[in-house]
Amino acid sequence: MSLADLPRFAVGFLAAALGLVVLVLACAAVATRLIAWRVEARYAGADRSVEIEGGRIAYLEDGPREGARATVVLLHGASANAHDPMEGFGRLLARAGFRVIAFDRPGYGNSDRIGGADAASPAAQGRALGTALDRLGTGPVILLGHSWSGALALRMALDRPEQVAGLVLVAPVAMPFPPRPLPWWTGIALRPPVTWLLTRTVAVPLGLYYLPSVAKSVFRPEPAVENYIEASRAPLILRPGPALANIQDLAGLPAALAEQAPRYETIGVPGVIIAGEADPVVQTRVQAEPLSRAMPRARQVVLPGAGHMVTYTAPDRLVREVEILADVSER
Repeated sequence: MSLADLPRFAVGFLAAALGLVVLVLACAAVATRLIAWRVEARYAGADRSVEIEGGRIAYLEDGPREGARATVVLLHGASANAHDPMEGFGRLLARAGFRVIAFDRPGYGNSDRIGGADAASPAAQGRALGTALDRLGTGPVILLGHSWSGALALRMALDRPEQVAGLVLVAPVAMPFPPRPLPWWTGIALRPPVTWLLTRTVAVPLGLYYLPSVAKSVFRPEPAVENYIEASRAPLILRPGPALANIQDLAGLPAALAEQAPRYETIGVPGVIIAGEADPVVQTRVQAEPLSRAMPRARQVVLPGAGHMVTYTAPDRLVREVEILADVSER
């Protein structure tokens, strides 16, 4: 090859490489549509909904409406939906005499992403869910937030204290994260056009591939609960809309925590913070312990040897703690 041929070779090589990338993305986009179609055909989302300004909030409900011991609202964590906490221990709460409502957070399950990218903060989601509670006419409720939704439950208590009778925070993400350098590629991947493209091409097929191993890893060091994926309907995250919402929520959380954490000392409702001693996902010493010191009326319960998914591995203990909190809230 002569020097004169090098430019043509380089252009041809780049064109072939670009064509290959486009082909891969096109195949991934088709796979994404097929995966989403199969997921929606197999896994029904929450079967009730309430209309608010901007769209629909979906929810599950169980337990008595009349004569209930209290109304408990379940708020799911990242990559999940309303079935996750409801099937973990929500049904037990209902059998214990509580009215139980489990929301699909905006953009998850069957809920609309009200506000689009602006819905990524606990403040925005708290406004939407607070309005939904107003429409449902529940009166003051016990908010139970797991993982990411620890921040959401806390934000609702800060912004709408009249709606909150008590807080149950399970393996909560609540305190600001220590600064740490991120890989260079995250700055590119988190740009809105790139994130949108990824969630409609490669993210969903990759999520399908890794879902079984991720489902096991969130239970560590405890063994995963049998049939967790089916019971929680975890594959509902394998759709472009929820996948995008999940990335946006995770990316926006650090700034939201830094803004709201200094206000936790003003929360006046009783609370209980329940965490696994060996939680590798949301470390208790980094999150639950400092949170228990920041909240004036909160007590901490640490479960020996437990991991992140105490909503499934210790459901009876969670029900008992809700019962204790409900008694305190009535005084």
